[in-house]
Amino acid sequence: MKITVIGTGYVGLVSGACLAEVGNDVLCVDVDARKIDILKSGGIPIYEPGLVEMVKRNVAAGRLNFTTDVEASVHFGEIQFIAVGTPPDEDGSADMQYVVAAARNIGRYMKSFKLVVDKSTVPVGTADRVKVAMQEELQARGLSIEFCVASNPEFLKEGAAVDDFMKPDRIVIGTDSEKATQLLRSLYTPFQRNRDRLVVMDVRSAELTKYAANAMLATRISFMNELSTLAEKLGADIEQVRHGIGADPRIGYHFLYPGCGYGGSCFPKDVQALRRTAQENNVPLRVLDAVELANEAQKSVLVNKIQARFGDNLKNMRFALWGLAFKPNTDDMREAPSLTMIEALWRMGATISAYDPAAMDETRRIYGQRDDLTLAESPMQALEGADALLIVTEWKAFRSPDFETMKSLLKNPVIFDGRNLYEPQTLRAQGFEYFPIGRRP
Repeated sequence: MKITVIGTGYVGLVSGACLAEVGNDVLCVDVDARKIDILKSGGIPIYEPGLVEMVKRNVAAGRLNFTTDVEASVHFGEIQFIAVGTPPDEDGSADMQYVVAAARNIGRYMKSFKLVVDKSTVPVGTADRVKVAMQEELQARGLSIEFCVASNPEFLKEGAAVDDFMKPDRIVIGTDSEKATQLLRSLYTPFQRNRDRLVVMDVRSAELTKYAANAMLATRISFMNELSTLAEKLGADIEQVRHGIGADPRIGYHFLYPGCGYGGSCFPKDVQALRRTAQENNVPLRVLDAVELANEAQKSVLVNKIQARFGDNLKNMRFALWGLAFKPNTDDMREAPSLTMIEALWRMGATISAYDPAAMDETRRIYGQRDDLTLAESPMQALEGADALLIVTEWKAFRSPDFETMKSLLKNPVIFDGRNLYEPQTLRAQGFEYFPIGRRP
């Protein structure tokens, strides 16, 4: 098939590369000429394991191309995936200007049938807005050309997006058109050879499914984080509680890990957008209100522990920080707990020495050069002369460090662990003061 993917951000680039990988001809279009130049030169503007190799392989095979020419991109693909950003607006709702602009461009330049597929995470009712925008452009041209609009929300985890696309657990299709259903069923056949993973529903249900999925996962995280605070007060161990409830097949183990809060481009934005949609329809979502409040509070848990140990005045103190990205295997720092912690420590007069395997350039972009921020070249270098270590992201490289070397580099053998990477008894036996989340003292 010939496919156009509009937007070369996280969703668009992964989708385009994976669709090309199974033999489709894919043209990715973006109005950001800098991004297209990077892609044409063999680079990628995001960090995602396995993606750069896949992009290079399919560019070399001639199946994957990049352009800034909007008109050419509309003519190219019978299927047009809209995968542009939907950033949160000031009121928390999703900003739909880029989605609508993409739809208008398709209506402005199309000459034959198009199946337009919303891949971006969009509020319920977006497909109707896309239809209206396209119809207005066609009417302005005095044309009547057949088109369909479908919803096909992405369920990609940053850090595992290529695997998620190539081996999906489900493929949600929202459409009222049998023609659209058959086209998408044919497109996704290579991704579901051992069983049918297609879940076909109406458009509005598909749009809501994406928000509902992320809101449910965010709810599990916030629930466990609040439970971890209670466990500390009661002298219980949240890890043992996690195993106890996770063994129940009705609950399972996924997303039951307590920590220092969720971040990224999806959960915070999607929870806010779903709450905003509910408010606009006079439906209170009290659970999600609490989820968001709990998450914001959780981002300060390690800072609160630092204050309890060292006090409020942290002048002349230096803190090492392991992990800057909101999760492992990505360089994404949007809404990352590390940002909240760094800025709180700065307000109390501390300096930071930080390390992350992937997010150092992103940190430089956000903060620039500062006297109170040092970006180390290795985890151990970050520890040199630090008063304590904060573990914020659970990268595999942090899971089994040389504790004796750590102890010799730190000014004080103190670890604040926001991801519960280590066993408290083991660290305390080695002479560390160890402050995890919800673990037994």
